This record gives sequence, C-alpha cells and structure tokens, in this order.
Amino acid sequence: MTQTTILSRSEVEAMGPPVPEEIADLGVGEGFLCELALKHVAMIPEPTTSAIAERLHLPRALTEEILQKLYREKLIEVRLQSAVGSTRYGMLDHGWDRLVRLLSVCGYSGAAPVSLQDYSHMMRLQSIPSHPASMETVRRAFHDLILPESLLQTLGCVINSRRSLFLTGLAGTGKTAVAERINNALPGAIWIPYAIEIDGQIIRVFDSHCHRRASSEVTPVDYDRRWVLIHRPLVVVGGELTLENADLTWSDAAKFYEAPFQMKSNGGTLVIDDFGRQRVAPQDLLNRWIVPLERRVDFLALHTGKKIEVPFEQLVVFSTNLDENDLADQAFLRRMGYRARVEPPTPHAYTEIFKRQAYTRGIGFKESVMDYLLGKYKESGRQMKGCEPRDLLDRVTDICLFAGDALELTPKVIDVAWSNYFGTSHSFAASDMQDTIVGNLADPLEL
Repeated sequence: MTQTTILSRSEVEAMGPPVPEEIADLGVGEGFLCELALKHVAMIPEPTTSAIAERLHLPRALTEEILQKLYREKLIEVRLQSAVGSTRYGMLDHGWDRLVRLLSVCGYSGAAPVSLQDYSHMMRLQSIPSHPASMETVRRAFHDLILPESLLQTLGCVINSRRSLFLTGLAGTGKTAVAERINNALPGAIWIPYAIEIDGQIIRVFDSHCHRRASSEVTPVDYDRRWVLIHRPLVVVGGELTLENADLTWSDAAKFYEAPFQMKSNGGTLVIDDFGRQRVAPQDLLNRWIVPLERRVDFLALHTGKKIEVPFEQLVVFSTNLDENDLADQAFLRRMGYRARVEPPTPHAYTEIFKRQAYTRGIGFKESVMDYLLGKYKESGRQMKGCEPRDLLDRVTDICLFAGDALELTPKVIDVAWSNYFGTSHSFAASDMQDTIVGNLADPLEL
C-alpha cells in the first residue's frame, strides 16, 4: 500500500498526490526504477542528479538513492561531485551492455510510472465531480446552442449520473455539437499519470493530443510529479475507429504500450461520433463494451497474455443519425442509461440560431431577409437543420469576399448562397452562348 491509495477525495483536491519520501512510496519496483534511470544517464549530455530527477519526475533525494545503487553495481561512475544535487555521472562499459539488453525489452524513457493500483484508486476517486450539475451549470455549458428545455434537463441527468447516452437525430441537427459540450458541464480538474507500470511493462497514459494541462494557478506547489493535473478530457472518435483501437497498442519499435482511447478519456467524456459508420460492426463494438458500461471496469490484454483490469470511468456518448433499432437490440439499449433524440429546429429556433451566427460574423441581421429565407424553405418543402444557418452564412461570406462587397444580407445573396449550398444545375443561357460565340470569333488564335 502506498500513500496514494489511502487518499480521500478532499485530500486529492486540496493537495494533489503526496510527494514520495521513500522508494517504497512509489509503488514501483526499485529494479525497474534503476533501469529507467540508467536510460536517462545514457541519453542526457550532462547527467547530473538534478537533470535525471527532472526527467524521472522524482525528488532529488530518491533519484540520488537510485543512482547510487547503479554506481555500486558499477554500471555508472561519478565524474564530478560538488554541490548537493550536482553530482555528475557517466556510463561505464558494463552499463552500456546492460542498456542494450534493457532497450530490447522496454524502450520507455520518460517519467517514472505509477502502479496500476494507484492509478485505479485515483481514477475512481476523481470520476464523479465534487459538485453535481444544476440547470444553471447545464445552461452555461450549452449557452451557444439553442436547445429545448426538456433536452437540457435530460442532459443534466446524464451529466450527474455519468451513465451513457445514445444520441440520435437527422444529420445536421447538432448531435455532435451537443455531445462535445457535455464535457463543459463536468467541473474541476483531475490527476492522471504519465505512465503505468505492470510487471516491467509500461502503458503510456498522458497524451498531449487528448489531455490539456490545468493552469499553474490551480496546481499545488508540492506534489508527486509523476502525475499531471489536467482538465477533464474530451475524446472524440469517428469513422476511423476499429475494434483494435479499443485495446492496448504495442509498439515493436518503442517496446511499450499506448493506452486505448477509452482509457485516455477516464474522468471525462468519450464521444463515439457517427456511430454505425465505423470500420467495425456496431454490434461488435457494443458487445465489446457491455461489461465496461455496466460494471465500470475494462479488461485489457498484454502481449504476454496477461489480462489486467482498468477503470472505465467516463461518460460515453454514442451519436448517430441511423435508426437505433438497426444498430443495437433492446437488451443493449437498456444498458445505455439514457436515450435522446435531437429534433430539427422550429422556425423560431432557426431564426435565433441564424441571428447568433450572423452576429459572430459581423453580419447585420434583417427580419425581412430572414422572412425571405424562411419562405424559401417553405416553398421548396425542405426541412430546416440546426447546422444550416452556419453553413449558409459561411457561403454568404465567401460570395461577398469574391465580389469585393461589404458583408450584407440581401435576397440576391441569399439566393446564391442557397444554390451553392443545396446545389443547382449550371446551364448556359442563350445570351451566354451568343457572347461565347462572338468572343471566339474575335480571338485571332481561332482564325
């Protein structure tokens, strides 16, 4: 048992993971730490105690203890000893030989890892935000979207329960926008490790593409620097998803594992966008996650054949424009927790969306032009979609820029934007053909 595994939620939020005072407090074997330190001695141009401690993310006293063990084993030598923490080391031949063998087994050379036990404890401790969401916090999270009150209420229940959500609706109604903003209603930051050690194998967890560091103002001064404080993560996966992506990724070159996307989203939100359009059958993916969704644990396999249990502590959102009955049976849908359908906007809601989108682009809003646009929908019998105000105004901007005109909404510009967005045929008028014939006859190259 380490100091981390006896922490309470309030202690983690107030102080962060405690600074380890002894090797035993790290929860990782001393032999593995020595091997990791040896890699850093070989890689750093000036391998001092301070420099290696910074690379290992360990206190200098513990780093010096580890380096002294390598020194006693005649793997490294002391080249210069001056002030405390400034001892300079160098590799010996025996150390280089050991390094070659180490890199053939595990090429990881980052921060010192934490144990799987410490990681699991911290994830379960931080999975649920300290303060439940209210209607006010939900409204703030979705302030830039126009949504029905009933949907906001459902989303609030999803956020507090952290049960999964099956979000359906026609393409363009805003499902992805809703799914991605759910994470905004999960307050606070969480601690995650750079890496986890299991039987000498490494799983890298921290990913700068998925994780955003919290500001230094909310980060404690003293804490176990093997952990990093991040905003609750939002991980979005779409059509590129395969069943293999849900398992540990082993690198033959680096000789360590990369955590799967659902593990990187622990403590935050995982969005499966365009569900049903992945390169894996939806039933296969759902079957893979039946147990994790119910029991909040996932099982991953090392290439050695060993199975490990890791927390499955995130809010999972399945977003699709396909019929839910074609994707999953009722037995699985019951395990989803919540189901919601995003409907197309009413004319009033569409007008409000359009007005907001026009304001963000610096385009003046005119009620007469809005009435003209709504009339075009009615005339063509076309269903309004929540994404269309944004898309039409993008085309208005392009048209005005190309013509060299000021950004202004007019029926003529709306007509061109409408044609460019929804598509129209481009045929020659009689006058165009006449101009083309005359132009060709006047061209001396054609004579």
